[in-house]
Amino acid sequence: MKAKRHGQTMTLKINLPETPDQLKDLIQQIQAGEEILLSQNGIAIARLTPIQPRVPGQDKGKIWVSPEFNEPLPDDILNDFLDPQ
Repeated sequence: MKAKRHGQTMTLKINLPETPDQLKDLIQQIQAGEEILLSQNGIAIARLTPIQPRVPGQDKGKIWVSPEFNEPLPDDILNDFLDPQ
């Protein structure tokens, strides 16, 4: 296991065969805010990071929906969905 510090978080590089015995420890490290980089044969294959909780309203004002969103589709577009060729 190798540790590398990136900014405020620590990235741990783990070879894949080591992980079954270390899974509980890895999960605790992720919950503590660390990032885990899984490798196989020296090649990075996955990154495990803590999930950032969603804050209600965090994207307010960033999404726009057209007023015509719920209007029926024009026949030519609808036919492409109903009878794709």
